[in-house]
Amino acid sequence: MSLSAAAEEDSAPDIHLPADIDWQMLDKSKFFVLGAALFSGVSATLYPVVVLKTRQQVCQAHLSCFKTAVSILRHEGLRGLYRGFGTSLTGTIPARALYMTALEVTKSNVGTATVRLGFPEPAASTIANAAAGLSAAMAAQLVWTPIDVVSQRLMVQGNPSSSSSSSMSKYCGGVDAFRKILRSDGLRGLYRGFGMSILTYAPSNAVWWASYSVAQRLVWDGLGCYYYCRREPDGKGSAPFRPDSKTVMAVQGLSAAMAGGVSALITMPLDTIKTRLQVLDGEENGRRPPTIGQTVRNLVREGGWAACYRGLGPRWASMSVSATTMITTYEFLKRLSAKRQESLT
Repeated sequence: MSLSAAAEEDSAPDIHLPADIDWQMLDKSKFFVLGAALFSGVSATLYPVVVLKTRQQVCQAHLSCFKTAVSILRHEGLRGLYRGFGTSLTGTIPARALYMTALEVTKSNVGTATVRLGFPEPAASTIANAAAGLSAAMAAQLVWTPIDVVSQRLMVQGNPSSSSSSSMSKYCGGVDAFRKILRSDGLRGLYRGFGMSILTYAPSNAVWWASYSVAQRLVWDGLGCYYYCRREPDGKGSAPFRPDSKTVMAVQGLSAAMAGGVSALITMPLDTIKTRLQVLDGEENGRRPPTIGQTVRNLVREGGWAACYRGLGPRWASMSVSATTMITTYEFLKRLSAKRQESLT
């Protein structure tokens, strides 16, 4: 029995939700082509927030998000908010492809296995989503970490308040940055912070997908209770609630925002440390770049433990908005890519 079938059996009789779409139901070529186009647009929209977050994380002095944005626009213009975007977009397409493949394959297989083991559908769904988020993040980081290193170097280039601006190399675009990092640090330089990336994104994705599953169920249960209270006292007089596509998307978006905010708060210190490690140059004048422990001590010395949460506002906003946009886009993409459209109505 599949997870979607179990969900259908276990769902409340008063709410009839659209059928879920699993990996076997997707037209893979359409899924990847449309996915690349849709998520490229999402990345372009949210990229300036990522730049603001990164600038705040590497800044020695504490500056608000607004002051950081004003400073970038004043000294670098609108182009400053899109530093490294070309490099980031180049890596986004293969990384997203790996992410979506690992996500759907793991969710389908783990979901089916947990249902067969006798887990109730809510628990099976949560476990499957957590495992899918974990495997998807680990797969995507194989491509994304080198792209992240290069794009973040470009993001902070020219930032006078960066903690490493005086020692960083100057780059003339993504290809030049890639060559210089590879020449000075080797392949290891492109994967700097890979361990921290896994420690940041793998648990974050597991928490996010598990939280999303729970939040979505809670929201639907709340709507079911609201619908039930509006029925006649004898329980008759109204048909089962069949939410339209707008209601489904609204519930998915709200659940995604809730899950994104929780994940941002939990993993913010790890993300700050990772960013600091990735923007530092390699060995200079015989000195090795700081270790994780030294990076933490430097942060605490600069602004106490609160320094580990620099950029929380932009990251919270970025993750919540990104999660809401991503999940609605992702569910829309799955419906566009389904082999049998008539089966979804």
